[in-house]
Amino acid sequence: MNRFTNRLSNEKSPYLLQHANNPVDWFPWSDEAFKKAKDENKPIFLSIGYSTCHWCHVMEHESFEDEEVAALMNDSFVSIKVDREERPDIDGIYMTVCQMLTGSGGWPMTIIMTPDKKPFFAGTYFPKETRFGRTGLLELLPKINELWKTKEEEILKSSEEILTAIKKSEIRTSGQEIGIEIFDKAYNEFLKRFDKVNGGFGNSPKFPTPHNLIFLLRYWKRKKEPIALEMVEKTLLKMRLGGIYDHIGFGFHRYSTDSEWLVPHFEKMLYDQAQLVQVYIEVYQITQNDFYKNTAEEILSYVLRDMTSPDGAFYSAEDADSEGEEGKFYLWDSDELKQILDEDEIRFVTNVFNIEPGGNWIDHVNGIMNGTNILHLKNSVDESADELNLTPVVVLQKIEIIRKKLFVYREKRIHPYKDDKILTDWNSLMISAFAKAYQVFDEEKYLKAAEKAVNFILNNLTTNDGKLLHRYREGEAVIPANIDDYAFLISSLLDLYEASFNIEFLKSAIQLNKDFIKHFWDKENGGFFFTSDESEEILIRQKEIYDGAIPSGNSISILNLIRIGKITSNSEFESMASEIGKIFAHNINSTPIAFTQNLTALDYAFGPSYEIVIAGDDKADNSNELIKTIRKNYFPNKTIMFNPSQGKDLTDIAPFASNYKKIEDKTAVYICQDYSCKQPVLDISSLKKMLEEL
Repeated sequence: MNRFTNRLSNEKSPYLLQHANNPVDWFPWSDEAFKKAKDENKPIFLSIGYSTCHWCHVMEHESFEDEEVAALMNDSFVSIKVDREERPDIDGIYMTVCQMLTGSGGWPMTIIMTPDKKPFFAGTYFPKETRFGRTGLLELLPKINELWKTKEEEILKSSEEILTAIKKSEIRTSGQEIGIEIFDKAYNEFLKRFDKVNGGFGNSPKFPTPHNLIFLLRYWKRKKEPIALEMVEKTLLKMRLGGIYDHIGFGFHRYSTDSEWLVPHFEKMLYDQAQLVQVYIEVYQITQNDFYKNTAEEILSYVLRDMTSPDGAFYSAEDADSEGEEGKFYLWDSDELKQILDEDEIRFVTNVFNIEPGGNWIDHVNGIMNGTNILHLKNSVDESADELNLTPVVVLQKIEIIRKKLFVYREKRIHPYKDDKILTDWNSLMISAFAKAYQVFDEEKYLKAAEKAVNFILNNLTTNDGKLLHRYREGEAVIPANIDDYAFLISSLLDLYEASFNIEFLKSAIQLNKDFIKHFWDKENGGFFFTSDESEEILIRQKEIYDGAIPSGNSISILNLIRIGKITSNSEFESMASEIGKIFAHNINSTPIAFTQNLTALDYAFGPSYEIVIAGDDKADNSNELIKTIRKNYFPNKTIMFNPSQGKDLTDIAPFASNYKKIEDKTAVYICQDYSCKQPVLDISSLKKMLEEL
């Protein structure tokens, strides 16, 4: 029986529930907490994190489970816990504060603020006791309490100054334009930072950041610059060979702590899987190299196996820790391997997966060899085949036999904690990944997975009046949707329409976009706010464009507006997309590599871009073959519509499509490029020839 239970026990968030039995008298973000702080004139201790955050766990075990620390917090503060994944609006504002006050940010995030939510102190992880120059909570909390009692007026003045600085930092219309030369500027920055040996950019830590790679693929397409493609391929290869990839159960870990992609931070995030699938798919389209296809399909198999709810929606993340140790689930002792594999397999694994008796990686916290092994491939399959005097097919067969044995053994271990909440925005990224996988790989199970997930969102995360919600868990859907929820869901519905040609997905995308504009668009300055005009306002309504671990909602919205504008022939949407670009032009021109999803959208806007209408019978064999031919090719800046012989649904949305019909009772493909249309084609060979010229 737990000795302590606080108000978090009534919450659904896995992260908040992890703290429900702390001796700290935690509140969720609520009016009750702020009223208590005002009534008792106490500052607020705001702690923000997420369920699979390693250092959040450390701070909890070290401090929030400690009765001495809890007593100080309970006596002098009102303590609030926030799940950053549930409330990215709160996290975004106070992360801005943390970065402004300290020069950096991260999780756990610690904010001390007044009862009216105005911050005056910020930091990230604090130990229980002061060590190595990092102030401990046992020292920090009494100091802040004393300052609050003796210098409250000065603190309140400071908090007002901080709030003023936050408001000033908010982006306003810059009056600048973004020229096409921005692509060269961004490319040259990536070229300077590229790690020619290990792939990726910069040193350590290294993050996958898929939208950087997507931009480089667009640049390769635009400029026919082979080095852009080489950088992407090198990065994808080295990541796939490295320890950042789970070679036994598939999927990518969050990031690499070293420059060689060897030692990962072991958590697995849904959004990383979704975005990386899309990169591997696009490189497969370009190269037709099965290595990229196989990697994408392995990631998808991991998501279907371990990250999909019985209802078809996708869970959020898997923890880095198990049994209190980071990475324990994924690490292998050489003696343990000998108990599982026979002698020939041990020799093979030792060579191919770099197994060392004393371990193959250094624990950077302690600076010593860990004693365990991170499975990673020293060479590509072809290189290993040459070294072992085997064929690549045999090498792959051996790897798969061993992988299955180790997978069965590993399944008996205590698994990392799974955060099973369902988020609209992250699910939407995964829906897009499955939709695109179906288009390129022609596997029906991927389309079914995408359709099942999007129907779950539309049926369970919308209100009776059609408003979108952010989070679902254990039958409860709550929290008004933010910009990412709308932008990513609209994008996934457009992708699903192009995968299935089910007009209902297109209708849903257009209706959601209408609601989104109504409640999120800044009518004064342009661009989309992070929150709706009906949502709780916390200090300010932020407007974001930075493309971080996931792309910003504004960047995705530019692309959505362009796509919907092309489909509906409504130029107002493209004008809105242009306005977004102008608002953020100063920031983008200054540091283009921080806004690569935005640049990808601008690449579409500058063109060339294509509108493709296929007119015919959807069940006809030649229709399917023509569609497959289009999907096999890499030309991303396009919309594809299917105008069936029967029905007017598409022409109700896209009136221009009424002019595109079958010819001589044959399916016809109409391709328009930059407001100019080509002659329709009726057969595969003519279509292939036309596509080669695009």
